[in-house]
Amino acid sequence: MATEQAPHTVQTIARLSEEGRYDGIAFHRVIPNFVVQGGDVEGLSGMGGPGFEITTELNGIPFRRGSIGMARLGKDTEGSQFFIAHAMLPHLDGGYTVFGWVVEGMSVVDRILQDDLILSAKIEGSS
Repeated sequence: MATEQAPHTVQTIARLSEEGRYDGIAFHRVIPNFVVQGGDVEGLSGMGGPGFEITTELNGIPFRRGSIGMARLGKDTEGSQFFIAHAMLPHLDGGYTVFGWVVEGMSVVDRILQDDLILSAKIEGSS
Protein backbone atom coordinates (compact mmCIF):
# COMPACT_ATOMS: atom_id res chain seq x y z
CA MET A 1 0.00 0.00 0.00
CA ALA A 2 1.21 3.48 -0.86
CA THR A 3 0.72 4.80 2.66
CA GLU A 4 3.02 7.80 2.16
CA GLN A 5 1.96 8.70 -1.39
CA ALA A 6 -1.81 8.24 -0.96
CA PRO A 7 -2.50 8.20 2.79
CA HIS A 8 -6.16 9.23 2.71
CA THR A 9 -6.95 6.77 -0.07
CA VAL A 10 -5.22 3.90 1.74
CA GLN A 11 -7.03 4.80 4.97
CA THR A 12 -10.39 4.87 3.17
CA ILE A 13 -9.86 1.54 1.37
CA ALA A 14 -8.63 -0.09 4.60
CA ARG A 15 -11.64 1.18 6.54
CA LEU A 16 -14.11 -0.02 3.89
CA SER A 17 -12.36 -3.41 3.85
CA GLU A 18 -12.39 -3.71 7.65
CA GLU A 19 -16.10 -2.85 7.67
CA GLY A 20 -16.76 -5.66 5.17
CA ARG A 21 -18.16 -3.23 2.60
CA TYR A 22 -16.39 -5.00 -0.29
CA ASP A 23 -17.44 -8.52 0.72
CA GLY A 24 -19.80 -10.01 -1.88
CA ILE A 25 -19.40 -7.06 -4.28
CA ALA A 26 -18.92 -7.81 -8.00
CA PHE A 27 -16.20 -6.79 -10.40
CA HIS A 28 -18.57 -4.92 -12.70
CA ARG A 29 -16.08 -3.96 -15.43
CA VAL A 30 -13.51 -6.27 -17.02
CA ILE A 31 -11.58 -5.18 -20.08
CA PRO A 32 -8.87 -7.67 -21.13
CA ASN A 33 -5.36 -6.20 -21.36
CA PHE A 34 -6.62 -3.06 -19.60
CA VAL A 35 -8.33 -3.29 -16.19
CA VAL A 36 -10.68 -5.12 -13.87
CA GLN A 37 -12.84 -2.71 -11.87
CA GLY A 38 -14.93 -3.23 -8.77
CA GLY A 39 -15.74 -1.70 -5.45
CA ASP A 40 -19.25 -0.38 -6.01
CA VAL A 41 -20.20 -0.97 -2.37
CA GLU A 42 -23.84 -0.15 -3.12
CA GLY A 43 -23.96 -3.01 -5.64
CA LEU A 44 -25.27 -0.78 -8.43
CA SER A 45 -23.20 -2.30 -11.26
CA GLY A 46 -20.64 0.48 -11.22
CA MET A 47 -22.92 3.42 -10.53
CA GLY A 48 -22.60 3.53 -6.73
CA GLY A 49 -20.16 4.42 -4.03
CA PRO A 50 -19.79 4.71 -0.27
CA GLY A 51 -21.87 7.86 0.13
CA PHE A 52 -18.86 10.17 0.34
CA GLU A 53 -16.01 11.33 -1.89
CA ILE A 54 -12.31 11.71 -1.11
CA THR A 55 -9.58 13.97 -2.42
CA THR A 56 -7.60 12.85 -5.47
CA GLU A 57 -4.03 11.96 -4.45
CA LEU A 58 -1.99 12.03 -7.66
CA ASN A 59 1.43 10.83 -6.66
CA GLY A 60 3.67 9.97 -9.60
CA ILE A 61 3.46 6.21 -9.12
CA PRO A 62 3.19 4.75 -12.64
CA PHE A 63 0.50 2.33 -13.73
CA ARG A 64 2.19 -1.00 -14.28
CA ARG A 65 0.78 -4.50 -14.40
CA GLY A 66 -0.77 -5.10 -10.98
CA SER A 67 -1.09 -1.43 -9.95
CA ILE A 68 -4.30 -0.65 -8.07
CA GLY A 69 -5.89 2.72 -8.75
CA MET A 70 -8.99 4.62 -7.75
CA ALA A 71 -11.80 4.95 -10.28
CA ARG A 72 -13.24 8.44 -10.53
CA LEU A 73 -15.60 10.65 -12.51
CA GLY A 74 -13.50 13.79 -12.04
CA LYS A 75 -11.11 15.44 -9.63
CA ASP A 76 -11.89 14.68 -5.98
CA THR A 77 -14.72 12.23 -6.78
CA GLU A 78 -13.07 8.99 -5.64
CA GLY A 79 -15.02 6.87 -3.19
CA SER A 80 -14.84 3.08 -3.05
CA GLN A 81 -14.37 1.91 -6.64
CA PHE A 82 -10.93 0.75 -7.69
CA PHE A 83 -9.29 -0.94 -10.65
CA ILE A 84 -6.34 -3.28 -11.14
CA ALA A 85 -4.16 -2.78 -14.21
CA HIS A 86 -3.66 -5.80 -16.46
CA ALA A 87 -0.70 -4.15 -18.22
CA MET A 88 1.45 -1.04 -18.25
CA LEU A 89 -0.95 1.89 -18.73
CA PRO A 90 1.20 5.01 -19.14
CA HIS A 91 -1.75 7.02 -20.48
CA LEU A 92 -3.29 6.80 -16.97
CA ASP A 93 -0.13 8.03 -15.19
CA GLY A 94 -0.79 11.29 -13.39
CA GLY A 95 -4.53 11.08 -13.97
CA TYR A 96 -5.60 8.58 -11.33
CA THR A 97 -4.49 7.81 -7.78
CA VAL A 98 -2.34 4.69 -7.48
CA PHE A 99 -2.64 3.41 -3.92
CA GLY A 100 -1.35 -0.15 -4.07
CA TRP A 101 -0.26 -3.09 -6.16
CA VAL A 102 -0.83 -6.82 -6.40
CA VAL A 103 2.12 -8.52 -4.70
CA GLU A 104 1.14 -12.06 -5.60
CA GLY A 105 -1.81 -13.59 -7.39
CA MET A 106 -1.85 -11.74 -10.72
CA SER A 107 -2.77 -15.06 -12.32
CA VAL A 108 -6.01 -14.84 -10.31
CA VAL A 109 -6.57 -11.24 -11.44
CA ASP A 110 -6.07 -12.37 -15.05
CA ARG A 111 -8.93 -14.88 -14.65
CA ILE A 112 -11.47 -12.45 -13.15
CA LEU A 113 -14.63 -12.24 -15.24
CA GLN A 114 -17.34 -9.60 -15.16
CA ASP A 115 -19.70 -10.20 -12.22
CA ASP A 116 -17.19 -12.36 -10.32
CA LEU A 117 -17.52 -11.53 -6.63
CA ILE A 118 -15.06 -10.27 -4.07
CA LEU A 119 -15.58 -12.92 -1.41
CA SER A 120 -13.66 -11.05 1.28
CA ALA A 121 -11.32 -8.05 1.17
CA LYS A 122 -8.33 -7.87 3.50
CA ILE A 123 -5.51 -5.34 3.52
CA GLU A 124 -2.06 -6.68 4.37
CA GLY A 125 1.29 -4.90 4.55
CA SER A 126 2.32 -1.38 3.65
CA SER A 127 5.10 0.43 1.84
